Amino acid sequence: MRRRYPSDTTDAEWALIEPPLPVPACETSSGGRPEKHPRREIVDAIRYVVDTGCKWRALPADFPPWRTVWGFMARWAACGIVGQIRDALAGRVRREMGKNPRAVATIIDSQSVKAAETVSRATRGYDPGKKINGRKRHLVVDTRGLPLLVMVTPADLHDSAAAKEVLFRLRLMHPEITIVWADSAYSGKLVTWAKRHLNLTIKTVSRPRDTSGFAILPRRWIVERSLAWMMHARRHARDYERLVQHSETLITWAANTLMTRRLTRPRRYPSPAPPRPGELVQAA
Repeated sequence: MRRRYPSDTTDAEWALIEPPLPVPACETSSGGRPEKHPRREIVDAIRYVVDTGCKWRALPADFPPWRTVWGFMARWAACGIVGQIRDALAGRVRREMGKNPRAVATIIDSQSVKAAETVSRATRGYDPGKKINGRKRHLVVDTRGLPLLVMVTPADLHDSAAAKEVLFRLRLMHPEITIVWADSAYSGKLVTWAKRHLNLTIKTVSRPRDTSGFAILPRRWIVERSLAWMMHARRHARDYERLVQHSETLITWAANTLMTRRLTRPRRYPSPAPPRPGELVQAA
């Protein structure tokens, strides 16, 4: 299939994304109308919106109609398909790294972003620490920066309050996880609550008192790097989605794109350094 835009899937990427997608209704026992547009064009259109940040109504004419694309995005979000793709890709990446496909140690952090006028007052708030009126993204990654869970809340919700819901979802989805690294915002009663009710150990990484300016903190820099990766997708420079579950889905699509590209990029091995001027090269 010819690629029209940089965000379009390659054949290798599509081979990773297609298997977890639900079977079309026309191929099930109950039957249904055949789908008019190929699934790959739907996925390419979703990735185009995430990558470029354009409006749904501004999708180029060579994609399927925007209402069709948005409908697939919403249905796949409702049945958890995008999360299944994320977990399958993360497991493959970890296996390539020589790790167990199921992580047992994770890192959590949040990011506040401004919200557009399309976001209702009920799902937005003011973060006094960051001076941002919008939403907050709570991200959980493994020790390699691979996303395991994303949850979006109003920005005025404190990290420790939102963490109860985040960790509860994390425990249901990944019962093998035993430890969560976090910053000092997740300390206090949350540590005791997580150990008692979820059997999760929260270890906080605080900033050293004798440091000033920017400092790379152990463990925490991994999740901060992952948040920076998500911001490469221009759709996430600001939150435009009316529903928080759609915001979570599009953030997950950005993570899936990064992982498919990592799995399908050609392996590059360093070539031997050329001999220095005047250096005698002996035959092996």
